[in-house]
Amino acid sequence: MNRVVYDASVLVAADKYDRLIWIDHRVRLEAGVVPLVPAPVVAQVSRSPKQAQLRRFLQGCEIVPFDESQSHQAGWLFGRSKTKDVVDASVVTLAIRHNAVILTSDTEDIGRLIRPAGHEIAVVAV
Repeated sequence: MNRVVYDASVLVAADKYDRLIWIDHRVRLEAGVVPLVPAPVVAQVSRSPKQAQLRRFLQGCEIVPFDESQSHQAGWLFGRSKTKDVVDASVVTLAIRHNAVILTSDTEDIGRLIRPAGHEIAVVAV
């Protein structure tokens, strides 16, 4: 099973206890696949320490810092794609770095960032 990067829509669904998202997540964990989540995605979704479902879901994930290298790569992608969503860029740069599948509900915006990158990154709609 491939590496996978979750975007904000996956975390929002998990926080709302979407059964399909939780089942899919559990299958990954049981297969030894630890989903990657860029730190900016967590920042976008986290609103309160009372989001117990979100925090429990994230315990099974690896939260990856958005470092200087990824910041420069995101800027490069912005220049080529004419977009400017840092959270989406953090998802794409992390997927490129780990050759991972992206799970998102925002396939159009994610696709705009992937195209100029010149990498084959699978995007799965959730």
